[in-house]
Amino acid sequence: MRLILLGPPGAGKGTQAQRLVHAYNIVQLSTGDMLRAAVATGSPIGLRAKAVMEAGDLVSDDILIGMIACRVNEDDCRNGFILDGFPRTLAQAEALEGMLAEKSLTLDAVIEMKVDDALLIGRITGRYTCANCGAGYHDEILQPKVSGICDNCGRTDFNRRSDDNVEAVGTRLAAYHEQTAPLLPFYRAKGSLKTIDGMAEIDAVTKAMKAILDAG
Repeated sequence: MRLILLGPPGAGKGTQAQRLVHAYNIVQLSTGDMLRAAVATGSPIGLRAKAVMEAGDLVSDDILIGMIACRVNEDDCRNGFILDGFPRTLAQAEALEGMLAEKSLTLDAVIEMKVDDALLIGRITGRYTCANCGAGYHDEILQPKVSGICDNCGRTDFNRRSDDNVEAVGTRLAAYHEQTAPLLPFYRAKGSLKTIDGMAEIDAVTKAMKAILDAG
């Protein structure tokens, strides 16, 4: 099973991806993680990426596609994968389609997690994580069972992302909508786009995704 999750920052793509990973025995692929791994191992494409980043430039689409092409060949991707956060632009989507076609692979689904921007801003600005284990919480919708103590590890130190503020989140949402808008008709024309309510309860979102995937 090969799929793409589309949704703005804070829509819950990471949470849902992990649930699908366990449900379907597939792998979550993040371009950020792949970049770090490629650079750390000193692979040819990793060296190219390192040189670009050290020069202060953005990693090109061909490097990103090259990394994904190498990654999907690995054994743990045999059952499939989820691309989280990629593609972000129409050019990347077209390049991804070409790469998959060369490998005789197709996407089973592209799932858009549709959100209400105003509600999403409240969701993002209220979130925080345990500084020790990374468990996620929220000021209103998901507080620790004992105030100030992580349910998972019992520690009392928590962090908030510096860019989880109204102004920064608004900028990130605007960028997402501007970049991603062309992807929707692109994948809709291919018959692979499905849209679900990303603002629903976590379990309801998971159920909607599984219904799409199980229907084939």
